[in-house]
Amino acid sequence: MRLFLDANVIFSAAHRATGRAYLLIELGRAGHCALASSSHALEEARRNLLLKSEGFEERLAMAIEVIELVGEARRENVHWAHEQGLPAKDAPILAAAAQCAASHLVTGDAAHFGALYGRTLRGVRVITPAQALQVVLGSHDQ
Repeated sequence: MRLFLDANVIFSAAHRATGRAYLLIELGRAGHCALASSSHALEEARRNLLLKSEGFEERLAMAIEVIELVGEARRENVHWAHEQGLPAKDAPILAAAAQCAASHLVTGDAAHFGALYGRTLRGVRVITPAQALQVVLGSHDQ
């Protein structure tokens, strides 16, 4: 399974060494799932960390080591994602997740992605970090 991480998940993983987002990075490091994201998401996370966090650099570097950065979404894919009800700043996230054939888009942004939670769009299921943990850990119970 390939999880595409939204900026807020990367932010949370780098902000503190606890919580669901950090655990997802650890599961990726251990080979339980593949992690992907885009430069767009990574730069948003980095900007917010610089504004709102301290001492995050080592955790961010650790996350970047296990996250595959995929190409930015093509314009037509961003347009499609915008048609799903996402604002301009978030449409590239869903578009990149679909374009790189991620199985899941993991986001804690309920304000913008909440209406898409649980839906599968172009093969990508939109889920919360808590749901992502259930999916990853559940796949190894079998």
